[in-house]
Amino acid sequence: MSTSQTAPTSWRNWSGLESATGLEVVRPADAAEVAEVVRSARTAGRTVKSAGTGHSFTGIATPRHVHLLPERMRGIVAVDRDAMTVTALAGTQLKAFNAELDDLGLSLHNMGDIAEQTLAGAISTGTHGTGGRAAGLAAQVVGLELVTGTGETVRASATENADVLDLARVGLGALGVLTTITFAVEPLFLLRAEERPMTWTDALAAFDDLTAEHDHVDMYWFPHSDRMLTKRNPRAGTDLSAAEPLPRWRAWLDDDLLSNAVFGAQTAALNAFPRAIPAANRFASRLLGPRTYTDIAHRVFTTERRVVFREMEYAVPRETGLEVLRECRTAFERSGLTVSFPVEIRVAPADDVPLSTSYERDSLYLAFHTHRRADHRAYFALMEPIMRAHAGRPHWGKVHTLAADDLAGLYPRLGDFLTLRERLDPDRVFANAYLERVLGA
Repeated sequence: MSTSQTAPTSWRNWSGLESATGLEVVRPADAAEVAEVVRSARTAGRTVKSAGTGHSFTGIATPRHVHLLPERMRGIVAVDRDAMTVTALAGTQLKAFNAELDDLGLSLHNMGDIAEQTLAGAISTGTHGTGGRAAGLAAQVVGLELVTGTGETVRASATENADVLDLARVGLGALGVLTTITFAVEPLFLLRAEERPMTWTDALAAFDDLTAEHDHVDMYWFPHSDRMLTKRNPRAGTDLSAAEPLPRWRAWLDDDLLSNAVFGAQTAALNAFPRAIPAANRFASRLLGPRTYTDIAHRVFTTERRVVFREMEYAVPRETGLEVLRECRTAFERSGLTVSFPVEIRVAPADDVPLSTSYERDSLYLAFHTHRRADHRAYFALMEPIMRAHAGRPHWGKVHTLAADDLAGLYPRLGDFLTLRERLDPDRVFANAYLERVLGA
């Protein structure tokens, strides 16, 4: 076998919630080597999981036997400026893809706020941004190549294996190992960042107008306080000479020192003194000041996160989303719990990706976080029933307790997905405990 291999070793995800030991680690360089690994594992009755940077909080990528590490499958391999598409190897990290697109004068339409994930991991779990005409990364995918559970390499586009493209854009790692992904792109553009604090009442009263008037809107509510940080990102054209980025000292102060070093130290210390959390949150929320700058899109969309946390996120219907948020606040304030991390609020337009959390409905996302050393269970258990009562769909890569029977009522085309899975992975070469829970055997 020409692939790079190591002795059995262990794996752990970024948040520390999932781990595995005694794994065979394989580093293939292309689809042919992936297929060789899959066929070998299938013959031996073993399973294969491709786990990249481990940024999922769930066990969606947890390997059982063979850990396929895609670190040799990185970079852009094709650019079609007529069709405005770019194809990249699936192990490319989103942050590297953004930088390479930048060099080409191109950009994705939208993206999430973390860029550490591989492209395969990001689309397979339904990673999304906020606002725009396509919030989810998967909705920007127009082609892909994957290796099935039988070791066959399948290419999918609108004109070739269109059913595979349709369902594999958010494939959960259950249909095959993604080897290349083709995205629809556009000319590199600027975003204007307008960040300012608001009161809870003012922010919710203005929410519909803000999301209608700005291309992208993101809000953060600080529990135990009446304060919101609001982020509005209108597009600012494609004339890159008009960029007005933050001065280096301000970017370092706000995003490196305060948002990572100081916030990390503060939230870690508060784990030992939970009674101090409400006062600390109120104090921190009062320190937030406005800032405005204009920069290349991916530099505004994404933020480096060095403080390790745990997260649960649900998408609820957009029309009832603010009422759900109010219900969450009421439940939290009655609970007596203390939480040092803000709640993130985003919106997304409906898309046509069958296992997307925004499939065929406009959505409002509510994301709940805790420090990695805080016990997240009571907090998430308080919020999850509210999400479920409002037909919430959980982010596939973030903590939730739903199983196959629960999800069947939330995804009208889950049956189609299971049928395709039976065809592409009949022997469950890509199975693990998480997929068995959310998809069934």
